[in-house]
Amino acid sequence: MSKKILQINVRFNVSAEDLAREFKTAAVPIAGVPGLKWKIFGLDREQSEACGFYLFDDEASLKAYIEGPIMARMKTLEAFSEITLKQFDCVEEASAITRGPV
Repeated sequence: MSKKILQINVRFNVSAEDLAREFKTAAVPIAGVPGLKWKIFGLDREQSEACGFYLFDDEASLKAYIEGPIMARMKTLEAFSEITLKQFDCVEEASAITRGPV
């Protein structure tokens, strides 16, 4: 099984401070997602863009996440628009050389 990376990008229309609070609230249930190794939250205040990078154990875990309640809730939040998802295979050997947490 190959580990999978999920990249989610969104535009936001709330203050960066409000978004940081939402991230903190969202982090608790995300941390409990089966098959999720880690998630990194990213924020570009100037462009009103946010991103998340996730590492999953396998494709089934990634698919369950994007079809599950956390993503369903995210899609209903008025603070977000232009939600895009990209999936990648993790290149573990090269990532380990550069100290990627794989």
